[in-house]
Amino acid sequence: MLSQILSKSSCAVCKFCCSFRRQSLWETPLFPPEAVEKLSKPNEYGVVGEFCDGQIILGGYKTADPEEEVPCTFLDLHKGCILKPEDKPFDCSIWPLRIMNKDGELVIALTPTCPSIGAVPSQALVNLVKNGLGNKIFEYAKMHPEIIKEYRVGFPII
Repeated sequence: MLSQILSKSSCAVCKFCCSFRRQSLWETPLFPPEAVEKLSKPNEYGVVGEFCDGQIILGGYKTADPEEEVPCTFLDLHKGCILKPEDKPFDCSIWPLRIMNKDGELVIALTPTCPSIGAVPSQALVNLVKNGLGNKIFEYAKMHPEIIKEYRVGFPII
């Protein structure tokens, strides 16, 4: 959804959004129930995920270092995400944007740690959100309120 702003090649090299430190586990993507049903048992991808309330559970931490990162279960380090678009979580499709609840109001915020976009929304990103993408995000969030995260300080609102 952000192909006008982010190139697939820059995302494929980075993969920052597909790995998680312990303190960022709140950011792991939420999968819709039908994807959880499919991906939590043997499937076409050859990878079985573990989920809790739709959120992917990651294992594989080898140290107590809070900075250690573990990739998403569905990330091939050489090829990128192995999921087809119909199985990919909406969270992943709109990264580094987040739909958040700030004081009872839904807002679209930028995750400030995306290496490709940076901590400050560009005018091109703001325009993309205002010219249709924002409406898609709000509509999806109304149908799937489980994807709404609580607002965190430091996430610029678009």
